[in-house]
Amino acid sequence: MRVWVFVFFFSFLVDFSNAQRPEVNRFEKWDRDKSGGLSRDELPEPLRKNFDRVDRNGDGVISREEDAAVGQRRNPGKGQRTSIPPSIEALKNLDYVGTGNPRQALDLYLPKKAESAEGKPPLLVFIHGGGWRAGAKESGWNRIRPFVESGKYAAASVGYRLTDEAIWPAQIHDCKAAIRWLRAHAEKYGYDADRIAVWGTSAGGHLVAMLGVSGGVEELEGGIGDHLEVSSEVTCVVNFFGPSELLTMNDHPSRIDHLAPDSPESRLVGAPLPTVPEKAANASPITWVSKEDAPSLIVHGTKDELVPYPQSVELEKQLEEVGVNTILLTVDGGGHGGGFGPAVSQAVETFLSHHLLGAEKTVEDATVAAGE
Repeated sequence: MRVWVFVFFFSFLVDFSNAQRPEVNRFEKWDRDKSGGLSRDELPEPLRKNFDRVDRNGDGVISREEDAAVGQRRNPGKGQRTSIPPSIEALKNLDYVGTGNPRQALDLYLPKKAESAEGKPPLLVFIHGGGWRAGAKESGWNRIRPFVESGKYAAASVGYRLTDEAIWPAQIHDCKAAIRWLRAHAEKYGYDADRIAVWGTSAGGHLVAMLGVSGGVEELEGGIGDHLEVSSEVTCVVNFFGPSELLTMNDHPSRIDHLAPDSPESRLVGAPLPTVPEKAANASPITWVSKEDAPSLIVHGTKDELVPYPQSVELEKQLEEVGVNTILLTVDGGGHGGGFGPAVSQAVETFLSHHLLGAEKTVEDATVAAGE
């Protein structure tokens, strides 16, 4: 049995998706819900510990592109993805609700020598993706690491209850409780409570978009945690390909039937979307757009086969119509996180520097080629 597991694991790293041998197409076999992506739970048990290594964009789902990239990589570098440099203090599994639920926990990363011109560094909060049914806060480290290593930012990566445990609005209640906890503990950990950015991918993009548009919306605040008197508002939002209007996701081509009873969106609200239109609207960022919303950078690929690109086009349109500073960075030919090159990374850095560090330079609407 041990020999079989070793051979299976080695084969996974060397040729995770063998296009030359369609009869052994593990991706198709493991993709049980036919979503076009692999959740952690869909992988065989011996391989789940390597999920974060393969999920390179940290959205909580292994895409076909990430799948194919495994076979091209040599010397994947054991431990490299999760190692913490000595310049950073990592505080893991901090309970932001107080119930001991491991999903309601966050990891905090603090630069030991902050270099912010404003004194205390601002806080960058990452929220993972995974269709609200998979993913883990640990996947956020790769995203936020360069910002903490710069010494200019503190950062956190937040977990939340998934749809096998709780349905909407539990997910946004958790995220808001995490923001309240982080703001309440700013003095203790040495970051600036008045400068908090949120960044998320896919389902995490949806949740950060919700944080950006629902400041002060009482019904979405929830009543969990010990800091209900503290604000859950955020300074700015970086939304990577998050759904914005659940009931219109089937209006454009997708690998997923978003209205099906077992779709990620239907699981989120606890019923097939068409049968609960009010709840679907409640879970859609577009519903809550107002002039008080946080500035946003939205990044989306035109060839996204899971969350249609027009979702972000419409969200930007609605935000701009009420006067919210919103930038849409279109990745021409980009998939569900695939094809995001240096131009995207630079845009995120420039956007955050402008809103959190006071840098004069900002970003504007633009289209970049996949991989650029």
